[in-house]
Amino acid sequence: MGVYHAGSRAVQDRVGVRDLADHVGRAVGQGIKPVAAAFLELQPFLVLGAADPETGRVWSTVVTGPPGFVRATGPHQISVAVSVAGGPSPADPPPLLNAWAVPPATALATPGTPVGTIALDPRTRRRMRLNGRLRPTARGFAVEADRVFANCPKYLQKRESYETVDDRTPGTPRRGGELTPRQEALVTAADTFFLATVHPDGADASHRGGNPGFVRVDSPRELSWPDYPGNAMFLTLGNLTTDPRAGLLFLDWTTGTVLHLTGEARTEFDADGERRVRFTLTESVETEGAVPLRWSAPEYSPANPDPTG
Repeated sequence: MGVYHAGSRAVQDRVGVRDLADHVGRAVGQGIKPVAAAFLELQPFLVLGAADPETGRVWSTVVTGPPGFVRATGPHQISVAVSVAGGPSPADPPPLLNAWAVPPATALATPGTPVGTIALDPRTRRRMRLNGRLRPTARGFAVEADRVFANCPKYLQKRESYETVDDRTPGTPRRGGELTPRQEALVTAADTFFLATVHPDGADASHRGGNPGFVRVDSPRELSWPDYPGNAMFLTLGNLTTDPRAGLLFLDWTTGTVLHLTGEARTEFDADGERRVRFTLTESVETEGAVPLRWSAPEYSPANPDPTG
């Protein structure tokens, strides 16, 4: 499988960055380098994106655990020990990854499911993406890598430290078809969210960041955000060009509340060259206290544009 498919190529050509994309794409590989393996073992959470095989809906979710619960177990594979993450064993029905992780529970228990992962460390403003195929294991699951690459720290907020909140109890997941006023406040206050997309050969999980207000709630069923200039690969927008299904993940870095959104997203290209992504909601799932981590206040990236400008 090549680095780019037709959707990404179409966006690169429209923006005029194909040569730059080819240069950047040389850094994408299948192997996990030792520095990347060491990075993974320090992380207390991992974000995943996948399409539910039963419903076809795309979700983004997050698993947590003590550092070391995610690790490279070979040059082309990572393993996630869900049983150490504070929730039920993956063998317990239903096959949830832990007590709060609702979607995509089915996808993450189905062998061969395409899955995208992203490990992000707010302390160092580093991130690593690994996309591949999922395989359930006795302690959780493994992902056999199709592509592995790092991204620059642009638009990534720095958080100096975190603590584990041992007595935090996840609430009951609340599902809906529209955002509530409280959920709208969480979205508009966000400086970070995660975006899952799919394409015929796999799935991808990516990060979006900016100053609070960069994500706009246009209605209880519609969000939009600017697509800031990045690495010119256009993996996410390329996926949306061929398949509009998308899953968004917002989290409150202090309280641990998690908001999953699934629906469809499309890119609007302005005459002045700017881009905006518009997301239409199909279903939401909110869980209070889902993540047992409390992070320090953010230091916003100097690359973040003014969302009011």
